[in-house]
Amino acid sequence: MPTAVVDISDRPAILATGASPSLSIVVPIYNEEDSIPHLYRRLSAALERYGHAYEILAVDDGSRDQSFALLSELAASDPRLRVVRFRRNFGQTAAFAAGFDRARGDYIVTIDADLQNDPDDIPMLLARAGEGYDVVSGWRARRQDAFINRKLPSMIANRLISWVTGVHLHDYGCSLKVYRADVVKNINLYGELHRFIPAVASWQGVAVTEMPVRHEPRRYGTSKYGISRTVRVLLDLITVRFLLSYSTRPMQIFGLWGLVSILVGFAISLYLAFTKIIYNADIGSRPLLLLGVLLIILGVQFIGIGLMGELLMRTYYETQHKQIYVVREEINGV
Repeated sequence: MPTAVVDISDRPAILATGASPSLSIVVPIYNEEDSIPHLYRRLSAALERYGHAYEILAVDDGSRDQSFALLSELAASDPRLRVVRFRRNFGQTAAFAAGFDRARGDYIVTIDADLQNDPDDIPMLLARAGEGYDVVSGWRARRQDAFINRKLPSMIANRLISWVTGVHLHDYGCSLKVYRADVVKNINLYGELHRFIPAVASWQGVAVTEMPVRHEPRRYGTSKYGISRTVRVLLDLITVRFLLSYSTRPMQIFGLWGLVSILVGFAISLYLAFTKIIYNADIGSRPLLLLGVLLIILGVQFIGIGLMGELLMRTYYETQHKQIYVVREEINGV
């Protein structure tokens, strides 16, 4: 049962320039000059109807078209629009990370710039977050994309991610999501991990849910995604699984496999030694001898990797004074 969170809909609208917003919208942008004017108009209209203080963080991920010029022009007339420009293309995960670092709102909304997500769905997701959820993920139940190269790989990936991480969502790839700010600000993002934020955040014990959202055909620009991203997603999934289960105890995974490998290799070696001593069998040319020796060596290496992982983990946490736990709230009696 999720615990209650602060409902930002109860706050008065504070739209002054210097006011602290209660809501931050993070939009990664890469070569989206055609969609930016339409995105700004629709996003601003949806947020104005919501009626509460907000900011829009547009992160230009090294665009080579007129995206930054258009954003700069819009920001000059709207102090609620903040623009971050990368020196080169670092990827969507880096763009989200830059937006999260600069967001000032209690809730952070992420949305793509291609307008396939409908900004009018944002208040609905925020209302669900106000029911006590830390992460509300959009679900493109009626996705308007090609089946073979977009929908089918996505369906397979979503089921695999849900099975591996234990956080069951229909649509990990939907960028339209709402997060409590304290959740994402405690997550370091690398690679393609932005799509795994609900799974990574689950380590903190957060309440995650999803809601069907509208999905529109792409009208402006070209898609930046392809089936080649599937390989990178699979590799990052291995990373996420390790982070969720063994990031603070690497010896338990590497040491376990090391011991299994050593025991199997030792058993093979004992068997070969027995046949040599008792039956005077020729074991020098048997592949089984090489397998036994290889397993013992691999086992020692696995244990060594586990020890190195333990040292790195302790260095990471102790030198930066990080904690291996996350506190939701604390009440101090007087």
